Amino acid sequence: MYCNFCGTALLANQTVCGNCGNVVVGRNFVSRVEQHLRLVGTLWIAYAIVHGVAGCVLLIIANTIFSPASTVDHPAFLHPLLTGIGCFILLKAGASLITGFGLLERQTWGRPLALVMAFIALLNLPFGTALGVYTLWVLMSPQADVEYNRLTAST
Repeated sequence: MYCNFCGTALLANQTVCGNCGNVVVGRNFVSRVEQHLRLVGTLWIAYAIVHGVAGCVLLIIANTIFSPASTVDHPAFLHPLLTGIGCFILLKAGASLITGFGLLERQTWGRPLALVMAFIALLNLPFGTALGVYTLWVLMSPQADVEYNRLTAST
């Protein structure tokens, strides 16, 4: 059992945390980060799947309708532009997938990667913004670093 306020390991029958002095109510406390970590990781994986599908669709469109061999009249810059955007979306999907698995597996690199990806996702209205705000709310609270480090050490 751990103190919910400072993350210090507690003995089974300890009533007061020796580190911060807060009262322990005799039940197993679950930290705020631990409560939301599974949902955040799952949402990052779902976000990656949606972006992966969108990137693949964009690449298919770029290489069929807007390919240089196409009979459709279109500006020449559309094929490389759409291909570049599709590749960027697929890279973002891959990074989002890695973020989700890193959080679910409680890896030490999962939190910093999730924070970086959350700031990038803020620009993607509306779902990316919601996911970014939720991720920042979970992982940037005052004690989130201590709580996440405790979770990574316990696995």
